[in-house]
Amino acid sequence: MEQVVQVEQISTHVAMVKIHRPEAKNALNTEVRQKLAAAFLQLNDDENIRAIILTGGETDFAAGADLKELANAETIQMMQRRTERYWQAIAQCSKPVIAAVNGYALGGGCELAMHADIIIAGKSAQFGQPEVKVGVMPGAGGTQRLFRAVGKFHAMRIIMTGCLVPAPEAYQIGLVSQVTEDSETLATAIKMAEGLAKMPPIALEQIKEVALLAEDVPLNAGLMLERKSFQMLFSSEDQKEGMQAFIEKRKPNYQGR
Repeated sequence: MEQVVQVEQISTHVAMVKIHRPEAKNALNTEVRQKLAAAFLQLNDDENIRAIILTGGETDFAAGADLKELANAETIQMMQRRTERYWQAIAQCSKPVIAAVNGYALGGGCELAMHADIIIAGKSAQFGQPEVKVGVMPGAGGTQRLFRAVGKFHAMRIIMTGCLVPAPEAYQIGLVSQVTEDSETLATAIKMAEGLAKMPPIALEQIKEVALLAEDVPLNAGLMLERKSFQMLFSSEDQKEGMQAFIEKRKPNYQGR
């Protein structure tokens, strides 16, 4: 049997993590979540990998949680599953993560996409948090990350009605970074990942850490963290290489040191 989560190194510094459970529309059962977490933990520790693409199939990125696992669950059972551990492995990844989304990204699938730093969506992709239609609510960041991405009034409409949001609308309200032709989604994500892989890895890591903290800390604290990280980068070899390359009018060769 094929793995439900496939990991492929597609170039020297870029890896792709693909959900492959087409018979269930890439629904996120426990096995998928565990293997996604394992893949991201491994790639995060791989010094050779500088950017990660997260994707699914051509018709389904991930159509939500696997309701067959949840329909008869009780409160304590849900708590003891501690699925937040699996999500944290993705959320805390220090490498840039690009979600390449075609088809449906619903419920947990939408939440999964929002764990990425950049979302590239095919124009036929659809996003949504339809949990309310089966008697529950988002449970993996849908109320929190969506609010931060699109604001209260768009988020409330999406979460409370369970409506589908087409990719062009998702772009307009700030849920996705870029919309492409469906056939170009993955190629666009790969091109962007290749570009990120040529950037200084330590600087990208600091940008990601400080920018994500901006959601949770007061402005003055965020500015202080930004300033300290900016100053710290002047101890890196990549800073010396980048500025010298600019002066010498050549392309820099960053080593992540």
